[in-house]
Amino acid sequence: MTLLAIESSCDDTGAAVFRDGELLSNVVAGQAVHAQYGGVVPELASRAHQQHLLPVVTAALRQAGVDKKELSAVAVTQGPGLLGSLLVGHLFAKSLALALRVPLLTVNHMRAHVLAHFIRAPRPTFPFLCLTVSGGHTQLVVVRSALDMEIIGQTIDDAAGEAFDKTAKLLGLPYPGGPRLDKLAQTGNPRRFAFPEGALDGGFNFSFSGLKTAVLYFLRKETAANPVFIEENLADLCASVQHTIVSTLLRQLRKAAQATGLRQVALAGGVAANSGLRQGLQALAETEGYTVFIPDFEFCTDNAAMVGQAAIFQFEAGDFASQLSSPDPRLKL
Repeated sequence: MTLLAIESSCDDTGAAVFRDGELLSNVVAGQAVHAQYGGVVPELASRAHQQHLLPVVTAALRQAGVDKKELSAVAVTQGPGLLGSLLVGHLFAKSLALALRVPLLTVNHMRAHVLAHFIRAPRPTFPFLCLTVSGGHTQLVVVRSALDMEIIGQTIDDAAGEAFDKTAKLLGLPYPGGPRLDKLAQTGNPRRFAFPEGALDGGFNFSFSGLKTAVLYFLRKETAANPVFIEENLADLCASVQHTIVSTLLRQLRKAAQATGLRQVALAGGVAANSGLRQGLQALAETEGYTVFIPDFEFCTDNAAMVGQAAIFQFEAGDFASQLSSPDPRLKL
């Protein structure tokens, strides 16, 4: 079975090719246009997808050494995501599948993040607990099988990735702020400044909006007394913010692992690339005896390989989509 997968849920245009379960190519095109606005502009994102999609798909097929006529199926992200961006990828995939007379598979973006762990070894075995952390989502998921997942905890407001980016913006860091904050945090004192953790008592949910507000008022107060306070303490501020977010995530993860009895713990999503979170999880695993799984960096951020891996499981289960399918920006796991 030869599969082409397409990802266009936000601002990365991706295409990947699998043959008999093996990843042959994984191409991603970013969108630099959003940097000047400090965040993703949905209309500009969808226009950029229109420009990038055909060249990205062509490059993925070429790198894989596959002709489009050899494809057995076409997969595409159905949601969640930005509606305009999803539409571009969805319509392209439907048209290509129809022209080639091959099945169409529509994939949940969040399920794809979880199943990115199966692209390459080492792979977890079912069941396992997955912490999925991205710019738009923060979820604790019990993964019983590739098609049976249950969210037991999630953010009730801002996602952890959004908290990273928004606090980075308050600190004057350019977009995308999260990775820049992570880099600066590596040279700072994580306990220099205390900010409130966003875990909610009594369950596994998260809340990060309070952290953003706390940082905002703290910076206003300190810069009023010292206009160069941020510049003089930037690394320590980044380290303290990162420590707060990571501590919140790992505290809730530990609670969920204790409640479910699951000892295999996986990390997924774009924020899985954060060095503080990776190190914190490894340290927690040593203390608690977890077996930890973290995908390669290229499979953490939005990419089509994870969409293709999820689609392979759906293909094997006969879970195909019709040509009447449509993208769903609020698709639930």
